[in-house]
Amino acid sequence: MTEVTAMTDRFKAVFRQHPAAVTLITGLAPGGPVGLTASSLSSVAAAPPAVSFSVTRATGSAGGLLSAGEVSVHLLGAQHAATALAFSRSGEERFTAAQGWEWDADGHPVLPDARATLRCRIVDTLRVADSSLVVAEVLDVVIGPDAEPLLYHDRRFHAFDPSARVLDPTLPTAAVSDPQPPRA
Repeated sequence: MTEVTAMTDRFKAVFRQHPAAVTLITGLAPGGPVGLTASSLSSVAAAPPAVSFSVTRATGSAGGLLSAGEVSVHLLGAQHAATALAFSRSGEERFTAAQGWEWDADGHPVLPDARATLRCRIVDTLRVADSSLVVAEVLDVVIGPDAEPLLYHDRRFHAFDPSARVLDPTLPTAAVSDPQPPRA
């Protein structure tokens, strides 16, 4: 095993242990709707709002998204685990009625029960090895129904319960405050 391979393996191991929120990024490419599961969403700026995410390779769904110009970022709830899995695998059925997809007036896929949807316009991409870092201006924000966020950790999907085990950063690290009451 080379040192580069060993470092790559350690790098992957670190990020397997780093929980991340799960999103579906969709767009309308010349050949029809495309989408993929991503856990790389980050806020870049609040005014004007912008986000970033990364896609691996510029082929298949990733290539379709990059050519779409406009994308929708759907922040997923725990109820979307099966849909997130389908969009993470090549050849799986996507955009089915059973997954909850609908279509807007412009033909863009819409997931109405997503926790939130950000309609975005791609403004820049940066090629990094076999991936592309995408920066997108947020054109619209749609707040969806309240739901437990879907997280990805150690190659598995997890539901996050925001009211469980709230840590108080002003206390010693082992201290846990009372859980917060559920949001109304």
